[in-house]
Amino acid sequence: MNTSSHFFFLSLILIWFISLTVFGSNTIHPDEKKALESIAKSLGKKDWNFDIDPCSNKPNWSTNTANKVACNCSVAGDNFCHVVEISLKEQNLPGTLPPELNRLRYLQIIDLTRNYLGGTIPKEWGSMMNINKISLIGNRLTGSIPVEIANITTLQDLELWNNQLSGNLPPELGYLSQIRRLQISSNNFTGELPATLAKLTTLIDFKISDNQFSGKIPDFIQNWTNISELVIQGSGLSGPIPSGISLLRNLTDLRISDLKGSDHAPLPQLNNMTLLETLILRNCNINGTLPEYLGNMTTLIRLDVSFNNISGTIPSIYATNNSLRYIFLTGNNLTGLVPSWRKNIYVDLSYNNFNISQESQICHDEKVNLFSTSWTNNDIATVSCLRKCRKPAYSLYINCGGKQETVNKTSYDDDSESSGPAKFHLSPTGNWAFSTTGIFNERDQLGVTYSPYNITTLTMTDAELYTTARGSPISLTYYGFCLVNGNYTINLYFAEILFTDDQTYGSLGRRVFDIYLQGKLVQKDFNIAEEAGGVGKKVIKPFKDVAVTSNTLEIRLYWAGKGTQYLPRRSVYGPLISAISVESDSPPGSISAGAVVGIVVAATTVIILVFGILWWKGCFGKKNSLTRELNSLDLQTSLFTLRQIKAATNNFDISNKIGEGGFGPVYKGCLPNGTLIAVKQLSSNSRQGNREFLNEIGMISALQHPYLVKLHGCCVEGDQLLLIYEYLENNSLARALFGPEEHQIRLDWSTRKKICVGIARGLAYLHEESRLKVVHRDIKATNVLLDVNLNPKISDFGLAKLDDEDKTHISTRIAGTYGYMAPEYAMHGYLTDKADVYSFGIVALEIVSGKSNIMYRSMEEAFYLLEWAHLLKERGDLMELVDRRLGSDFNKKEAMVMINVALLCTNVTSNLRPSMSSVVSMLEGRTVVPEFVSDSNEVMDKQKLEVMRQYYSQMEEIDGQCTTSSSPPIDSS
Repeated sequence: MNTSSHFFFLSLILIWFISLTVFGSNTIHPDEKKALESIAKSLGKKDWNFDIDPCSNKPNWSTNTANKVACNCSVAGDNFCHVVEISLKEQNLPGTLPPELNRLRYLQIIDLTRNYLGGTIPKEWGSMMNINKISLIGNRLTGSIPVEIANITTLQDLELWNNQLSGNLPPELGYLSQIRRLQISSNNFTGELPATLAKLTTLIDFKISDNQFSGKIPDFIQNWTNISELVIQGSGLSGPIPSGISLLRNLTDLRISDLKGSDHAPLPQLNNMTLLETLILRNCNINGTLPEYLGNMTTLIRLDVSFNNISGTIPSIYATNNSLRYIFLTGNNLTGLVPSWRKNIYVDLSYNNFNISQESQICHDEKVNLFSTSWTNNDIATVSCLRKCRKPAYSLYINCGGKQETVNKTSYDDDSESSGPAKFHLSPTGNWAFSTTGIFNERDQLGVTYSPYNITTLTMTDAELYTTARGSPISLTYYGFCLVNGNYTINLYFAEILFTDDQTYGSLGRRVFDIYLQGKLVQKDFNIAEEAGGVGKKVIKPFKDVAVTSNTLEIRLYWAGKGTQYLPRRSVYGPLISAISVESDSPPGSISAGAVVGIVVAATTVIILVFGILWWKGCFGKKNSLTRELNSLDLQTSLFTLRQIKAATNNFDISNKIGEGGFGPVYKGCLPNGTLIAVKQLSSNSRQGNREFLNEIGMISALQHPYLVKLHGCCVEGDQLLLIYEYLENNSLARALFGPEEHQIRLDWSTRKKICVGIARGLAYLHEESRLKVVHRDIKATNVLLDVNLNPKISDFGLAKLDDEDKTHISTRIAGTYGYMAPEYAMHGYLTDKADVYSFGIVALEIVSGKSNIMYRSMEEAFYLLEWAHLLKERGDLMELVDRRLGSDFNKKEAMVMINVALLCTNVTSNLRPSMSSVVSMLEGRTVVPEFVSDSNEVMDKQKLEVMRQYYSQMEEIDGQCTTSSSPPIDSS
């Protein structure tokens, strides 16, 4: 090669080298590409095309702000591009949060808002040193906030609201020296706010609504002098509002509501908040009078100090302020004359004590709600516009938010009139009215009409009552007028129609509100979807013996700051109702209770005699006895045909078989409307099965509770006996904890606690709250099923017994599963609800340990989980019981509570076991767990231990005779 050619070649190399140095390669670093592949797998992101460079700004990588990967290709001294932002919003990603994000060293923004991501926040993220925003809004995340997150000193935005996170806030969060937005509303956080949060002087946005915090609103919030948005609604915190809040002069949005406690205090000084646009201090135990300076605020748009104890008059300046558009003073003790309000302002003054000069204002003003200033001081019968009804009524039926409908020969009144922020509407008949209060806080999606529209598929037979509904942001009240005084049965009809029934972020919303009748709280924290067993399903809440006086009924639904507000979109919250029926317990023409009893007794006697004679003469065959018994049951479920069930299960195809129990095989099915079902099959040739079949139908059709499995119906045709249940996606708790490894579910601590509390609540309902007092008799991990959100549902009521409250116990044949049965029941047939308490204690130990009671073998001296727990207690090492799969990621205090509660429940002496309502209280931390009670007499302790060992010995013998591992129920008969 000559000199000129050599020089030319070297020049080309130099130019190439300079171009790489100056302009970079414009391709992603190979390590980061591999990390993205792992990240995609964890998230369930399937449309990233790795044949295209992620930093190329081509489709699949940077299509829009909701679905993009952004890179920086100008890093000094580096020839590669580096990922600086991952934004995947509203993608319905089904996976988990990837720890591998920490391999993207230059990453600054993680935004995974509105997906379907589960699992916990990886502690590995704490090593990311360039992150300034983490947004995980609207997912299914559980567990606590890892303390490692506090290592990210560059973090400015931490947005975690609308998830299922729990535990105490780590005090280490106080070391996030650059944090500007800390948003954790709509989770399950507990404990007091850490004092270290006082250091967060850079905060401009702090939202902690809808949690379970304790303690008072801390005084240290006065340190946050840069804050512009402070939202503390339904948080669990107590008042009063600290006076130091007056130092927060940069506030534009201040919302505090529904504080606990009874300490009253005047409205704090807010006159220095010259930028304030929204002021909500609702249900905060505020007394005193309304300050005049609020009417002089030129930026204030929304003022809500409703449901307090404020007295005095309304300053006239409030009525002329040109900036105020919404004023809610509902539920106070205000008096005097009502000002003349300017146009373009909505004012709710209901439930006060004003002097009303014009009656027409009460019924006809579209923007000023003055109704019900006081039942005692202002008899509504004197209000002329409420005297339309011609004669007293014994019933009332309303299709809330919808047109007139006739269902089951009952006509429900039209209620399609639009609502408003401060509206009282009297029906054309004058028999009833509704009142709505409030404005939706965020981007008013429903408009001022508040007309929810159905986005779910409704399958109930009376769907016309549920396709529409009436909602309200704060308070929704229905009044019944002209009712005959006396006792009534009130049925409130609900269906959640604004969430989706699928595995998307649209299904993750939670609607929670309170129900009041005649001014009394009758249900706290009512959740439609939870009580109905899903969205798009109906639930009817009956309230009996409701006394109507002054011919007036009041039904009020109130939003106390609980539940999500941004799923599936903004402003989906607050009370919602589909229909109302009100029926007198003594309608005209009715006869007395005594006469009814006499007639029933006489009729029953005649029927028994007639049927006895016919049976004696052989007029009845035995072939259809099961059908007759089934028809005699007052079922609250549907009857299916065998053809329907065969079509749903593909003729009981083996591929649809999902389990095998003592009752028979269980199949998964799908009805034509898309509803997934679980079909439990039993041959009618089994006399034992027939009895259990009828028992289970009768029991569970009368029991409706969020933590009991829902029975859709049954089928009896030929030799087929079928029970049709709701399908629960995650099978049984036993399979999740200690089933085959491929079927196990990684249950973090908060989920285990949720499951344990849910089982306890279900049993408390059976024992103490339901109309029928029921002893289940077969509580075990295989009879606890888990829904898509890992909420527990108690199943298998075939062995349940009604508990006669007049008897101390039931002497019965022994039926249940050894290893879970209480000793007094297993050995002597002595049955009380404390037998279920014992079984629950065993299940609680299994939840903590992740081990099966009857399958577990640890060491020579410990054959069963309970015995092992007692040995560990003697050694003072109960924490050894905790499932090692949890590692250190669990709440030790809560684990110890659960273990001690389990030991209380499994006390050999039945009357020393707590009630299930007490168990719920202890598990939720509202009651201190007492020390495990044992007799002081050491000889008695040894006798008890011997009883337990005899019991275990019996189980050993029974287990040795069994040929299957499913631990079938055993009936001594």
